[in-house]
Amino acid sequence: MLLALTGYETALLIVAAAFIGFALVAALVIPRSRPAFPGSRLGMFLVICGAFFVAQMTAVLVLAEVGEADEPVHEETAGGEEEPAPGTPPPSEAAGDPAAGKEVFLGPAGCASCHTLSDAGATGAIGPNLDASMPPAELVVERVTNGLGGMPSFADTLSEEQIQDVAAYVSSVAGS
Repeated sequence: MLLALTGYETALLIVAAAFIGFALVAALVIPRSRPAFPGSRLGMFLVICGAFFVAQMTAVLVLAEVGEADEPVHEETAGGEEEPAPGTPPPSEAAGDPAAGKEVFLGPAGCASCHTLSDAGATGAIGPNLDASMPPAELVVERVTNGLGGMPSFADTLSEEQIQDVAAYVSSVAGS
């Protein structure tokens, strides 16, 4: 899972680890050798604590903005159906073959091991529930090709035709 981290997630992890390491050293190690810690250096200690806090909050906020930009925004209508938020282009029909896409979903890509999709009898719990998210074909192509977060890229594993096929399949049956 660590190999699938984005640059922002890696930065967040590094800042968090440094902050935790500093807190542990300041609380457990330094007081043993210097009982008066922080003493006359209280100002410097507070500045360092503040800098770590600002760095951590900045990393969290930047990661949140990047995550929001990557995910499609859907709004729920009165009937419980999801529709794209204003300004989001309507989903277009997928270029692939849904029947061939089902074979890819169940076969070489191993999608069923991570995702839930009732039409395929898949009950994976690692990745998003595709029945609930009902992703448009374009988003499926993007995620399968490039990956995101814990999902790896399949650009080197699947052909462009297979990616289009699985996108057509998922977008046509998700939520049914």
